[in-house]
Amino acid sequence: MALGAARGRVLRQVLSRGAVLTFSGIALGLIGGWAAVRLMTALLYGVSATDPLIFASVAVGIAAVAMGATLIPALRATRVDPIVAIREG
Repeated sequence: MALGAARGRVLRQVLSRGAVLTFSGIALGLIGGWAAVRLMTALLYGVSATDPLIFASVAVGIAAVAMGATLIPALRATRVDPIVAIREG
């Protein structure tokens, strides 16, 4: 913002970086989950080990929490006074 970026641009940049990390982690987690299905089969009762609804619900829940946690610092970054940022940096 000290160099002329708009608040919306700063917010979008911080959220997009968080989204990349979030969705790459979810993708790796889904791959790991599918790989571990054979180990989990004996521990699950009443649910199929490859139930796509469960995998999707967990992925959506994790994405919602992660993006909510990213929103807090993103909003804080838009409120930084540019003069203070230059002085501290």
